[in-house]
Amino acid sequence: MLEYVEAIGRRKEATARVRIYAGTGEIVVNNKPANEYFGRALDQMILRQPLMLTGTEATVNISVKVNGGGEGGQASAVRLGIARALTEQDANLRPPLKAAGFLTRDARAKERKKPGLKRARKAPQYTKR
Repeated sequence: MLEYVEAIGRRKEATARVRIYAGTGEIVVNNKPANEYFGRALDQMILRQPLMLTGTEATVNISVKVNGGGEGGQASAVRLGIARALTEQDANLRPPLKAAGFLTRDARAKERKKPGLKRARKAPQYTKR
């Protein structure tokens, strides 16, 4: 049985369950390699940020189950999960991760539509007559 550290990351409607094992730097998201699951280079870079900052890229294997939301939200949820798991694994990594903002849950979400408006804030065109 492999020893692992588990953490949860959320962003918008996305939720990521992240498990960190000792290993060689392999990242698996929903049973696919991370670069196959996240097509955009930006998303791949986002989820590797905590690893690059702490220098743990080649020392841990990461297994992720993520659902809900879109690609960008999922990538950010995975990043938060990885950062939380790293701090649980080694408390000395907390200050640099916190300073970089990787331990902060991004609470921004879609604003609700208001009655009388077309969207959350867009008002119908004003007609004088």
